[in-house]
Amino acid sequence: MKKSIIYLALAGAITMASCTNLEESVYGVVPKEGFGGTPEQLAALLGPAYSGIRSYADLIHNAETTTDVMIVPTRGRDWYDGGDWLNYNRHTWPTTHGPINNIWGWLYETGINTINNLIPQVDGNTDAIAELRAVRAFYYLIALDTFGNVPIITESTTGQVTNSTRAQVYAFVEKELTEALPNLIEGKAYGRINKMTAHALLAKLYLNAQIYKGAPEWQKVIDETTLIINSGEYVLEPNFFDNFSVRNENSKENIWAIPFDRFQAGGMNIPYRTLHYGNKLTYGLADTPWNGFASLADFYNSFDNEDVRKRMFIVGPQYAADGTQLLTDAGLPLVFTPEVSKDEFASSDPEYQGAGARLGKYEIQRNNSVTDQDNDWAMLRLADMHLMRAEANFRLGKTAEAIADVNLVRDRANVNPLTTLTLDAILAERGRELAWEGWRRSDLIRFGEFTNVGGEFSSKFMRNPAPHTILFPIPQQRLDANPGLKQNPGYN
Repeated sequence: MKKSIIYLALAGAITMASCTNLEESVYGVVPKEGFGGTPEQLAALLGPAYSGIRSYADLIHNAETTTDVMIVPTRGRDWYDGGDWLNYNRHTWPTTHGPINNIWGWLYETGINTINNLIPQVDGNTDAIAELRAVRAFYYLIALDTFGNVPIITESTTGQVTNSTRAQVYAFVEKELTEALPNLIEGKAYGRINKMTAHALLAKLYLNAQIYKGAPEWQKVIDETTLIINSGEYVLEPNFFDNFSVRNENSKENIWAIPFDRFQAGGMNIPYRTLHYGNKLTYGLADTPWNGFASLADFYNSFDNEDVRKRMFIVGPQYAADGTQLLTDAGLPLVFTPEVSKDEFASSDPEYQGAGARLGKYEIQRNNSVTDQDNDWAMLRLADMHLMRAEANFRLGKTAEAIADVNLVRDRANVNPLTTLTLDAILAERGRELAWEGWRRSDLIRFGEFTNVGGEFSSKFMRNPAPHTILFPIPQQRLDANPGLKQNPGYN
Protein backbone atom coordinates (compact mmCIF):
# COMPACT_ATOMS: atom_id res chain seq x y z
CA MET A 1 0.00 0.00 0.00
CA LYS A 2 1.38 3.38 -0.96
CA LYS A 3 0.35 6.78 0.26
CA SER A 4 -0.65 9.09 -2.55
CA ILE A 5 -1.06 12.83 -2.17
CA ILE A 6 -3.62 14.44 -4.47
CA TYR A 7 -3.69 18.18 -4.91
CA LEU A 8 -6.63 20.37 -5.74
CA ALA A 9 -5.13 23.75 -6.54
CA LEU A 10 -8.37 25.64 -6.11
CA ALA A 11 -8.58 24.53 -2.48
CA GLY A 12 -4.93 24.82 -1.50
CA ALA A 13 -2.80 21.89 -0.35
CA ILE A 14 -5.31 19.06 -0.09
CA THR A 15 -4.24 15.59 0.95
CA MET A 16 -5.86 12.29 0.33
CA ALA A 17 -4.51 8.78 0.32
CA SER A 18 -5.65 5.61 -1.36
CA CYS A 19 -4.81 1.94 -1.44
CA THR A 20 -4.43 2.27 -5.19
CA ASN A 21 -1.14 3.55 -6.47
CA LEU A 22 -2.37 6.89 -7.79
CA GLU A 23 0.13 9.19 -9.39
CA GLU A 24 0.33 12.74 -8.12
CA SER A 25 -2.18 14.93 -9.96
CA VAL A 26 -2.64 18.67 -10.04
CA TYR A 27 -6.02 20.08 -10.96
CA GLY A 28 -5.87 23.76 -11.79
CA VAL A 29 -9.44 23.93 -13.05
CA VAL A 30 -12.29 21.69 -11.98
CA PRO A 31 -14.93 21.40 -14.72
CA LYS A 32 -18.48 21.66 -13.45
CA GLU A 33 -19.69 19.00 -15.87
CA GLY A 34 -18.44 15.46 -15.98
CA PHE A 35 -15.74 15.79 -13.34
CA GLY A 36 -15.68 13.11 -10.64
CA GLY A 37 -16.35 10.11 -12.83
CA THR A 38 -13.03 8.40 -12.06
CA PRO A 39 -11.63 7.44 -8.63
CA GLU A 40 -8.86 10.02 -9.04
CA GLN A 41 -11.29 12.82 -9.86
CA LEU A 42 -13.64 11.86 -7.05
CA ALA A 43 -10.75 11.84 -4.60
CA ALA A 44 -9.80 15.31 -5.74
CA LEU A 45 -13.36 16.56 -5.30
CA LEU A 46 -13.52 15.15 -1.78
CA GLY A 47 -10.02 16.31 -0.84
CA PRO A 48 -11.06 19.56 0.89
CA ALA A 49 -13.38 17.60 3.19
CA TYR A 50 -10.44 15.59 4.52
CA SER A 51 -7.50 17.98 4.51
CA GLY A 52 -8.59 19.84 7.63
CA ILE A 53 -8.87 16.67 9.68
CA ARG A 54 -5.10 16.78 10.09
CA SER A 55 -5.68 19.50 12.73
CA TYR A 56 -7.21 16.85 15.00
CA ALA A 57 -3.65 15.69 15.66
CA ASP A 58 -2.98 19.16 17.07
CA LEU A 59 -6.17 20.56 18.60
CA ILE A 60 -7.80 17.48 20.15
CA HIS A 61 -4.42 15.99 21.03
CA ASN A 62 -3.64 19.26 22.83
CA ALA A 63 -6.94 19.07 24.72
CA GLU A 64 -5.66 15.85 26.28
CA THR A 65 -3.67 18.14 28.60
CA THR A 66 -6.97 18.41 30.52
CA THR A 67 -6.39 14.80 31.65
CA ASP A 68 -4.02 12.70 33.71
CA VAL A 69 -1.88 11.56 30.79
CA MET A 70 -0.06 14.73 29.81
CA ILE A 71 0.84 18.26 30.76
CA VAL A 72 2.50 21.31 29.26
CA PRO A 73 4.13 23.04 32.21
CA THR A 74 5.41 26.58 31.95
CA ARG A 75 9.15 26.09 31.49
CA GLY A 76 10.89 29.34 32.29
CA ARG A 77 10.15 31.67 29.40
CA ASP A 78 8.58 28.90 27.34
CA TRP A 79 5.03 27.55 27.11
CA TYR A 80 3.19 30.10 29.23
CA ASP A 81 1.23 31.35 26.22
CA GLY A 82 -1.10 33.56 28.23
CA GLY A 83 -1.81 30.77 30.69
CA ASP A 84 -3.62 28.63 28.12
CA TRP A 85 -1.78 25.40 28.98
CA LEU A 86 -2.04 25.94 32.73
CA ASN A 87 -5.77 26.58 32.39
CA TYR A 88 -6.19 23.37 30.40
CA ASN A 89 -4.46 21.26 33.05
CA ARG A 90 -6.04 23.05 36.01
CA HIS A 91 -9.55 23.04 34.49
CA THR A 92 -9.71 26.80 34.90
CA TRP A 93 -10.20 27.78 31.27
CA PRO A 94 -12.08 31.06 30.65
CA THR A 95 -14.73 31.47 27.97
CA THR A 96 -12.15 33.35 25.91
CA HIS A 97 -9.61 30.48 26.03
CA GLY A 98 -7.68 30.61 22.76
CA PRO A 99 -7.20 26.87 22.07
CA ILE A 100 -10.89 26.15 22.78
CA ASN A 101 -11.86 28.89 20.34
CA ASN A 102 -9.52 27.26 17.82
CA ILE A 103 -11.34 23.93 18.23
CA TRP A 104 -14.66 25.63 17.46
CA GLY A 105 -13.19 27.33 14.40
CA TRP A 106 -11.72 24.05 13.18
CA LEU A 107 -15.03 22.23 13.58
CA TYR A 108 -17.24 24.79 11.88
CA GLU A 109 -15.03 26.78 9.54
CA THR A 110 -12.47 24.22 8.44
CA GLY A 111 -14.75 21.21 8.59
CA ILE A 112 -18.51 21.61 8.54
CA ASN A 113 -18.72 24.74 6.41
CA THR A 114 -16.29 23.31 3.86
CA ILE A 115 -18.39 20.15 3.52
CA ASN A 116 -21.63 22.11 3.29
CA ASN A 117 -20.10 23.96 0.33
CA LEU A 118 -18.91 20.74 -1.29
CA ILE A 119 -22.16 18.78 -1.19
CA PRO A 120 -23.90 20.89 -3.86
CA GLN A 121 -20.87 20.43 -6.12
CA VAL A 122 -21.40 16.64 -6.21
CA ASP A 123 -25.17 16.81 -6.62
CA GLY A 124 -26.43 13.55 -8.08
CA ASN A 125 -23.40 11.51 -7.00
CA THR A 126 -24.90 9.46 -4.17
CA ASP A 127 -21.60 7.87 -3.17
CA ALA A 128 -19.82 11.21 -2.90
CA ILE A 129 -22.68 12.76 -0.93
CA ALA A 130 -22.70 9.80 1.46
CA GLU A 131 -18.98 10.12 2.07
CA LEU A 132 -19.24 13.86 2.67
CA ARG A 133 -22.09 13.33 5.13
CA ALA A 134 -19.98 10.76 6.98
CA VAL A 135 -17.02 13.13 7.20
CA ARG A 136 -19.31 15.89 8.44
CA ALA A 137 -20.72 13.47 11.01
CA PHE A 138 -17.18 12.95 12.31
CA TYR A 139 -16.82 16.69 12.87
CA TYR A 140 -20.19 16.77 14.62
CA LEU A 141 -19.17 13.82 16.79
CA ILE A 142 -16.21 15.85 18.04
CA ALA A 143 -18.44 18.92 18.47
CA LEU A 144 -20.91 16.79 20.44
CA ASP A 145 -18.11 15.54 22.67
CA THR A 146 -16.38 18.85 23.31
CA PHE A 147 -19.16 21.47 23.28
CA GLY A 148 -22.34 19.40 23.47
CA ASN A 149 -25.05 21.93 22.66
CA VAL A 150 -24.03 23.12 19.23
CA PRO A 151 -25.84 24.36 16.11
CA ILE A 152 -26.64 21.81 13.43
CA ILE A 153 -25.85 23.45 10.09
CA THR A 154 -26.26 21.49 6.87
CA GLU A 155 -26.19 24.29 4.31
CA SER A 156 -23.89 27.20 3.59
CA THR A 157 -25.11 30.12 5.64
CA THR A 158 -23.97 33.42 7.02
CA GLY A 159 -27.15 33.98 8.99
CA GLN A 160 -27.86 33.63 12.67
CA VAL A 161 -27.85 30.10 14.08
CA THR A 162 -28.99 28.66 17.40
CA ASN A 163 -27.83 25.77 19.56
CA SER A 164 -29.37 22.33 19.31
CA THR A 165 -29.50 20.19 22.43
CA ARG A 166 -26.83 17.57 22.97
CA ALA A 167 -29.41 14.83 22.48
CA GLN A 168 -30.45 16.36 19.15
CA VAL A 169 -26.85 16.48 17.96
CA TYR A 170 -26.45 12.84 19.01
CA ALA A 171 -29.49 11.87 16.93
CA PHE A 172 -28.16 13.86 13.97
CA VAL A 173 -24.76 12.13 14.04
CA GLU A 174 -26.40 8.70 14.27
CA LYS A 175 -28.76 9.47 11.39
CA GLU A 176 -26.02 10.84 9.13
CA LEU A 177 -23.74 7.85 9.64
CA THR A 178 -26.44 5.18 9.32
CA GLU A 179 -27.92 6.76 6.19
CA ALA A 180 -24.47 7.19 4.62
CA LEU A 181 -23.34 3.63 5.34
CA PRO A 182 -24.92 1.79 2.38
CA ASN A 183 -23.11 4.04 -0.11
CA LEU A 184 -19.71 4.16 1.56
CA ILE A 185 -16.64 2.42 0.16
CA GLU A 186 -16.39 -1.35 0.63
CA GLY A 187 -12.95 -2.49 1.73
CA LYS A 188 -9.96 -0.32 2.52
CA ALA A 189 -9.58 3.21 1.19
CA TYR A 190 -6.63 4.64 3.05
CA GLY A 191 -7.32 7.96 4.73
CA ARG A 192 -11.01 7.97 3.79
CA ILE A 193 -14.16 6.97 5.64
CA ASN A 194 -15.25 3.55 4.42
CA LYS A 195 -17.96 1.30 5.84
CA MET A 196 -15.82 -0.01 8.69
CA THR A 197 -14.73 3.50 9.68
CA ALA A 198 -18.38 4.56 9.86
CA HIS A 199 -19.15 1.57 12.08
CA ALA A 200 -16.23 2.55 14.33
CA LEU A 201 -17.52 6.14 14.56
CA LEU A 202 -20.98 4.80 15.47
CA ALA A 203 -19.35 2.68 18.16
CA LYS A 204 -17.68 5.80 19.57
CA LEU A 205 -21.03 7.58 19.54
CA TYR A 206 -22.82 4.73 21.32
CA LEU A 207 -19.98 4.30 23.82
CA ASN A 208 -20.76 7.74 25.25
CA ALA A 209 -24.54 7.64 24.79
CA GLN A 210 -25.21 7.95 28.53
CA ILE A 211 -23.26 11.22 28.55
CA TYR A 212 -24.51 12.51 25.21
CA LYS A 213 -28.24 11.75 25.41
CA GLY A 214 -28.84 10.42 28.93
CA ALA A 215 -29.38 6.73 28.05
CA PRO A 216 -26.74 4.01 27.52
CA GLU A 217 -26.40 1.99 24.32
CA TRP A 218 -24.00 -0.76 25.40
CA GLN A 219 -25.46 -3.46 23.14
CA LYS A 220 -25.04 -1.19 20.13
CA VAL A 221 -21.38 -0.74 21.07
CA ILE A 222 -21.01 -4.52 21.11
CA ASP A 223 -22.79 -4.89 17.78
CA GLU A 224 -20.68 -2.27 15.98
CA THR A 225 -17.32 -3.36 17.38
CA THR A 226 -18.08 -7.05 16.80
CA LEU A 227 -18.90 -6.32 13.16
CA ILE A 228 -15.50 -4.66 12.74
CA ILE A 229 -13.58 -7.32 14.66
CA ASN A 230 -15.25 -10.17 12.79
CA SER A 231 -14.82 -8.51 9.38
CA GLY A 232 -11.27 -9.86 9.11
CA GLU A 233 -10.15 -6.60 7.54
CA TYR A 234 -7.96 -5.65 10.50
CA VAL A 235 -5.66 -7.48 12.90
CA LEU A 236 -3.70 -6.46 15.97
CA GLU A 237 -0.16 -5.69 14.87
CA PRO A 238 2.27 -7.95 16.76
CA ASN A 239 4.46 -4.88 17.34
CA PHE A 240 2.44 -2.14 19.07
CA PHE A 241 4.72 0.57 17.67
CA ASP A 242 4.14 -0.40 14.03
CA ASN A 243 0.88 1.53 14.34
CA PHE A 244 2.85 4.75 14.87
CA SER A 245 5.99 4.24 12.79
CA VAL A 246 7.19 6.61 10.10
CA ARG A 247 5.73 4.16 7.57
CA ASN A 248 2.60 3.29 9.53
CA GLU A 249 0.48 3.28 6.37
CA ASN A 250 1.45 -0.40 6.39
CA SER A 251 -0.35 -1.04 9.69
CA LYS A 252 -3.02 -3.73 9.49
CA GLU A 253 -4.56 -2.49 12.74
CA ASN A 254 -5.34 1.13 11.94
CA ILE A 255 -8.96 1.35 10.82
CA TRP A 256 -8.73 5.03 9.98
CA ALA A 257 -5.46 6.92 9.67
CA ILE A 258 -5.07 10.58 8.73
CA PRO A 259 -2.29 10.91 6.14
CA PHE A 260 0.62 13.25 6.73
CA ASP A 261 3.59 13.90 4.49
CA ARG A 262 6.61 15.88 5.66
CA PHE A 263 6.85 17.82 2.40
CA GLN A 264 3.30 18.05 1.11
CA ALA A 265 0.90 17.50 4.04
CA GLY A 266 2.61 18.91 7.12
CA GLY A 267 1.62 19.11 10.75
CA MET A 268 2.98 15.91 12.26
CA ASN A 269 5.46 17.55 14.61
CA ILE A 270 4.87 15.85 17.97
CA PRO A 271 8.62 15.24 18.51
CA TYR A 272 9.23 18.99 18.39
CA ARG A 273 6.51 19.62 20.95
CA THR A 274 7.91 17.13 23.47
CA LEU A 275 11.70 16.87 23.05
CA HIS A 276 14.29 19.10 24.72
CA TYR A 277 16.17 21.69 22.71
CA GLY A 278 19.31 19.57 22.83
CA ASN A 279 17.62 16.50 21.36
CA LYS A 280 18.20 18.01 17.94
CA LEU A 281 21.59 16.31 18.22
CA THR A 282 20.06 13.00 19.35
CA TYR A 283 17.93 12.49 16.27
CA GLY A 284 19.59 14.70 13.66
CA LEU A 285 16.58 17.03 13.50
CA ALA A 286 16.28 19.95 11.12
CA ASP A 287 15.61 22.45 13.91
CA THR A 288 15.59 22.84 17.68
CA PRO A 289 12.70 21.13 19.53
CA TRP A 290 10.48 23.16 21.85
CA ASN A 291 10.67 21.29 25.20
CA GLY A 292 6.97 21.24 26.02
CA PHE A 293 4.60 18.28 26.30
CA ALA A 294 5.24 15.57 28.87
CA SER A 295 3.51 12.90 30.92
CA LEU A 296 3.20 12.92 34.69
CA ALA A 297 4.86 10.43 37.02
CA ASP A 298 1.60 8.89 38.25
CA PHE A 299 0.62 7.97 34.71
CA TYR A 300 4.10 6.81 33.74
CA ASN A 301 4.24 4.60 36.84
CA SER A 302 0.89 3.00 36.02
CA PHE A 303 2.70 0.85 33.43
CA ASP A 304 4.30 -2.40 34.53
CA ASN A 305 8.00 -2.44 33.73
CA GLU A 306 7.54 -5.37 31.34
CA ASP A 307 4.75 -3.56 29.45
CA VAL A 308 6.20 -2.86 25.99
CA ARG A 309 3.96 0.21 25.74
CA LYS A 310 6.04 1.86 28.46
CA ARG A 311 8.65 2.36 25.78
CA MET A 312 6.43 5.11 24.38
CA PHE A 313 8.11 7.33 26.97
CA ILE A 314 11.58 8.80 26.70
CA VAL A 315 13.19 9.00 30.14
CA GLY A 316 16.67 9.07 31.65
CA PRO A 317 19.96 10.70 30.59
CA GLN A 318 19.94 12.21 27.11
CA TYR A 319 22.78 11.89 24.60
CA ALA A 320 23.69 13.16 21.17
CA ALA A 321 23.86 10.66 18.32
CA ASP A 322 27.63 10.41 18.84
CA GLY A 323 27.19 9.47 22.52
CA THR A 324 27.99 12.89 23.96
CA GLN A 325 26.03 13.71 27.13
CA LEU A 326 23.50 16.47 26.49
CA LEU A 327 23.48 19.36 28.95
CA THR A 328 20.90 21.81 30.22
CA ASP A 329 21.31 25.55 29.82
CA ALA A 330 22.87 25.53 33.30
CA GLY A 331 25.53 23.06 32.19
CA LEU A 332 24.06 20.11 34.08
CA PRO A 333 23.51 16.67 32.53
CA LEU A 334 20.11 16.57 30.83
CA VAL A 335 17.94 13.87 32.39
CA PHE A 336 14.24 13.32 31.65
CA THR A 337 12.54 12.47 34.94
CA PRO A 338 8.91 11.31 35.12
CA GLU A 339 8.29 13.56 38.12
CA VAL A 340 6.86 17.02 37.41
CA SER A 341 6.95 18.79 40.76
CA LYS A 342 5.10 21.92 39.64
CA ASP A 343 3.26 23.20 36.61
CA GLU A 344 5.10 26.54 36.56
CA PHE A 345 8.89 26.54 36.57
CA ALA A 346 10.89 29.75 36.85
CA SER A 347 13.83 30.28 34.52
CA SER A 348 16.11 30.05 37.53
CA ASP A 349 14.90 26.51 38.30
CA PRO A 350 17.07 24.03 36.34
CA GLU A 351 14.52 21.28 36.98
CA TYR A 352 12.22 22.63 34.27
CA GLN A 353 14.47 21.44 31.46
CA GLY A 354 14.10 17.73 32.19
CA ALA A 355 10.81 17.48 34.09
CA GLY A 356 8.35 14.96 32.65
CA ALA A 357 8.54 11.77 30.61
CA ARG A 358 8.61 12.69 26.91
CA LEU A 359 6.60 11.08 24.13
CA GLY A 360 8.16 8.62 21.74
CA LYS A 361 4.96 6.79 20.77
CA TYR A 362 5.14 8.14 17.25
CA GLU A 363 8.52 7.11 15.82
CA ILE A 364 10.88 10.06 15.57
CA GLN A 365 12.09 10.48 12.00
CA ARG A 366 15.87 10.65 12.27
CA ASN A 367 18.03 12.92 10.13
CA ASN A 368 14.95 14.61 8.78
CA SER A 369 15.54 17.75 6.74
CA VAL A 370 12.25 19.41 7.80
CA THR A 371 10.30 19.76 11.06
CA ASP A 372 7.28 17.74 9.87
CA GLN A 373 7.24 13.94 9.74
CA ASP A 374 5.73 11.24 7.54
CA ASN A 375 3.87 9.32 10.28
CA ASP A 376 0.12 9.19 9.72
CA TRP A 377 -2.19 9.93 12.64
CA ALA A 378 -3.79 6.72 13.99
CA MET A 379 -7.36 7.92 14.52
CA LEU A 380 -9.15 4.59 15.04
CA ARG A 381 -7.49 1.25 15.84
CA LEU A 382 -8.65 -2.33 16.27
CA ALA A 383 -7.23 -2.44 19.81
CA ASP A 384 -9.65 0.35 20.74
CA MET A 385 -12.55 -1.70 19.33
CA HIS A 386 -11.59 -4.62 21.60
CA LEU A 387 -11.41 -2.37 24.65
CA MET A 388 -14.71 -0.67 23.77
CA ARG A 389 -16.42 -4.04 23.42
CA ALA A 390 -14.86 -5.16 26.69
CA GLU A 391 -16.26 -2.16 28.52
CA ALA A 392 -19.73 -2.58 27.03
CA ASN A 393 -19.81 -6.30 27.87
CA PHE A 394 -18.62 -5.62 31.41
CA ARG A 395 -21.27 -2.98 31.98
CA LEU A 396 -23.88 -5.53 30.83
CA GLY A 397 -22.55 -8.11 33.28
CA LYS A 398 -20.70 -10.26 30.71
CA THR A 399 -17.42 -10.31 32.59
CA ALA A 400 -15.84 -13.34 30.89
CA GLU A 401 -16.29 -11.81 27.44
CA ALA A 402 -14.89 -8.52 28.69
CA ILE A 403 -11.81 -10.13 30.22
CA ALA A 404 -11.10 -11.96 26.96
CA ASP A 405 -10.97 -8.72 24.97
CA VAL A 406 -8.84 -6.88 27.53
CA ASN A 407 -6.39 -9.77 27.65
CA LEU A 408 -5.96 -9.75 23.87
CA VAL A 409 -4.65 -6.21 24.18
CA ARG A 410 -2.57 -6.97 27.27
CA ASP A 411 -1.01 -10.03 25.65
CA ARG A 412 0.26 -7.91 22.78
CA ALA A 413 1.74 -5.56 25.40
CA ASN A 414 3.55 -8.46 27.14
CA VAL A 415 1.73 -8.06 30.48
CA ASN A 416 0.08 -10.79 32.50
CA PRO A 417 -3.56 -11.62 31.73
CA LEU A 418 -6.26 -10.47 34.10
CA THR A 419 -8.45 -12.99 35.91
CA THR A 420 -10.79 -10.41 37.42
CA LEU A 421 -11.96 -7.09 36.09
CA THR A 422 -13.24 -3.76 37.38
CA LEU A 423 -14.27 -0.52 35.71
CA ASP A 424 -11.13 1.11 37.09
CA ALA A 425 -9.02 -1.62 35.47
CA ILE A 426 -10.72 -1.00 32.11
CA LEU A 427 -10.14 2.74 32.35
CA ALA A 428 -6.50 2.19 33.31
CA GLU A 429 -6.01 -0.19 30.38
CA ARG A 430 -7.54 2.29 27.96
CA GLY A 431 -5.12 4.90 29.26
CA ARG A 432 -2.08 2.71 28.73
CA GLU A 433 -3.16 1.61 25.25
CA LEU A 434 -4.53 4.89 23.88
CA ALA A 435 -2.45 7.56 25.64
CA TRP A 436 -1.77 10.66 23.56
CA GLU A 437 -4.27 9.57 20.86
CA GLY A 438 -6.98 12.10 21.77
CA TRP A 439 -9.60 9.91 23.50
CA ARG A 440 -8.64 10.27 27.17
CA ARG A 441 -10.83 13.26 27.95
CA SER A 442 -14.05 11.58 26.82
CA ASP A 443 -13.02 8.35 28.57
CA LEU A 444 -12.53 10.11 31.92
CA ILE A 445 -15.87 11.89 31.55
CA ARG A 446 -17.68 8.63 30.78
CA PHE A 447 -16.17 6.96 33.85
CA GLY A 448 -16.99 9.94 36.09
CA GLU A 449 -13.33 10.74 36.73
CA PHE A 450 -12.78 13.93 34.74
CA THR A 451 -13.59 16.27 37.65
CA ASN A 452 -12.58 13.93 40.47
CA VAL A 453 -9.85 16.02 42.11
CA GLY A 454 -7.38 13.80 43.95
CA GLY A 455 -8.70 10.61 42.37
CA GLU A 456 -6.59 7.85 40.88
CA PHE A 457 -7.06 9.24 37.39
CA SER A 458 -6.70 12.92 38.21
CA SER A 459 -3.85 15.24 37.33
CA LYS A 460 -2.37 16.47 40.59
CA PHE A 461 -2.54 20.04 39.28
CA MET A 462 -6.28 20.05 38.59
CA ARG A 463 -7.90 22.74 40.73
CA ASN A 464 -11.47 23.06 39.54
CA PRO A 465 -13.80 20.09 40.19
CA ALA A 466 -16.84 21.91 38.78
CA PRO A 467 -19.09 19.40 36.95
CA HIS A 468 -19.86 21.85 34.13
CA THR A 469 -16.29 21.53 32.83
CA ILE A 470 -17.15 18.21 31.18
CA LEU A 471 -18.20 20.54 28.37
CA PHE A 472 -16.02 23.31 27.03
CA PRO A 473 -17.63 26.75 26.94
CA ILE A 474 -19.00 28.09 23.69
CA PRO A 475 -16.16 30.55 22.97
CA GLN A 476 -17.07 34.11 23.86
CA GLN A 477 -15.70 35.19 20.51
CA ARG A 478 -18.39 33.06 18.81
CA LEU A 479 -21.18 34.30 21.09
CA ASP A 480 -20.24 37.89 20.31
CA ALA A 481 -20.33 37.17 16.58
CA ASN A 482 -23.62 35.26 16.71
CA PRO A 483 -26.17 36.36 19.32
CA GLY A 484 -28.33 33.33 18.50
CA LEU A 485 -25.91 31.06 20.36
CA LYS A 486 -26.37 30.37 24.07
CA GLN A 487 -23.55 29.62 26.48
CA ASN A 488 -23.22 26.16 28.04
CA PRO A 489 -24.49 25.91 31.65
CA GLY A 490 -22.03 26.88 34.36
CA TYR A 491 -20.07 29.42 32.35
CA ASN A 492 -20.60 33.13 32.89
